[in-house]
Amino acid sequence: MHSFSRTLARGLLAAALLAGMSGAAAAETVLNRGNGAEPSTLDPHKIEGNTEANIATDLFEGLMTYGAKGEPVPGAAERYAMSDDGLTYTFTLRADAKWSDGTPVTAADFVFSWQRLVDPKTGSAYAYYLDQVVNAREIRNGQKPPDALGVRAVDDHTFEVKLVAPTPYFVSSLVHQSTYAVSRANLETYGNDFIKPGNLVSNGAYRLAEAVPQGYIKLVKNPQFHDAANVAIDTVMYYPTEDVDSELQRYRAGELDITFDLPSQQIPALKKEIPDQLHIVPFLATYFYAFNMTREPWKSSPELRQALSLAVDRDVLIKNITQADQVPAYSFVPPGTDNFSGWVPEAARMTQAERDAKAKDLYAKAGYGPDKPLKLTITYNTSENHKRLAVAIAAMWKQKLGADVTLDNEEWATFQSTRNKKTFPDIARHGWFGDYNDAYTFLQLELGDVGEQSTSGYANPKFDALMAEATKATDPKQRGALLQEAEKVMIADMPILPLYFYTTKHAVSPAVKGWTDNVADFHLSRWLSVDR
Repeated sequence: MHSFSRTLARGLLAAALLAGMSGAAAAETVLNRGNGAEPSTLDPHKIEGNTEANIATDLFEGLMTYGAKGEPVPGAAERYAMSDDGLTYTFTLRADAKWSDGTPVTAADFVFSWQRLVDPKTGSAYAYYLDQVVNAREIRNGQKPPDALGVRAVDDHTFEVKLVAPTPYFVSSLVHQSTYAVSRANLETYGNDFIKPGNLVSNGAYRLAEAVPQGYIKLVKNPQFHDAANVAIDTVMYYPTEDVDSELQRYRAGELDITFDLPSQQIPALKKEIPDQLHIVPFLATYFYAFNMTREPWKSSPELRQALSLAVDRDVLIKNITQADQVPAYSFVPPGTDNFSGWVPEAARMTQAERDAKAKDLYAKAGYGPDKPLKLTITYNTSENHKRLAVAIAAMWKQKLGADVTLDNEEWATFQSTRNKKTFPDIARHGWFGDYNDAYTFLQLELGDVGEQSTSGYANPKFDALMAEATKATDPKQRGALLQEAEKVMIADMPILPLYFYTTKHAVSPAVKGWTDNVADFHLSRWLSVDR
């Protein structure tokens, strides 16, 4: 994100002033949200992480948006129609949809924004997200110009989309921030500075008021929003706090109403102390490590990758480290994903003793042993929770295989670049939160041409062919079977090391009303209220 000149002290002072106001100003309703790492950008087409996405869903509204229960509901489009062949979608925008500067939100804004997303000049890690739209893949690969994208503005309030094949999840996928519109006039006026406070116009329930690095991001209610009358909270303060222990302390002190995460080691105590404020629920997400398949020895040694995976005792990690009811993962797609039948990999059917024995055999087969220990680095973004897991896994690899493991932590923005550009030496921490409820949002990351969001630089023509066949399948059962077969191919190759299927972990103040646990883990501020 752009650089700011103000300081954390300013942010804390502002919060104190808000807390101490009296009279008419005291009637202002303020929600204080913990938000993990410092956001790297507020440009919806360049956002990659949930810390940024949380803010974007308050600032912007896509054709579809998240409802109070995390479900896809109409957003900037009040309705849509699909052609009989499933290849054309027509979205009707709300007649009263406006940008925060009072200008109308038009279909042309969505045409411009979607073309900007897939344009290689934008450099979006999510450029692949619209691959089901006609010519999108060719545009992001530099083979066609952005204006060849299969979208058009029929009139100011009618946005038409042409797909290359029927796509059952298409409409629900439009809750994702990469598909949001930005104001063309706003962007052309300010260029890359359009995301700065005072410049940015948005069409969501809130507008950007202030942003102080490592301090806070302040959003205020957008009076131009089409449903502003039903938005109860006037001001939303997002506080970046990478240290989960510090975040919990701020929550206990009443400085935060909602935490972004919770320190794993304190969860057992929190379950006893504040059970009514603790929200630990299943999440459509997978925590895993990614091997750098663009480098040796990972590129050429599936035995080594499999050995390291087998040597990790996931049950011990969950019982002693994460402690939040996660489910051990030996595959990528989370259980309960719509239209996808789960399957049980061979490793999941083994005892840990059997896995350890096989790991030692594969480790030796890959050419490593007491006289030639494997040396590797685990790269992770700064977080005590990530560190504890990495320390435990490194100890397992040392004890069982004799591997020599170095840990390397990086700040979030640096880590994103390291992971995207595949400059991490060996293994990088990773986690993927489903952009929509479908197996494709997970498996797509392993396609050979997906770009920077490829987890590992993995490429297997057989996997790619199965995925391509799945995108053309119109029968849900056939499509699910093809996606399952693709996942089996990928897991056999082991470009990633699945560890567990997430649960979300939040502490939510009793003063916050309207919070509904959901597998998407999106809780837009517009659906909440505060009763202090």
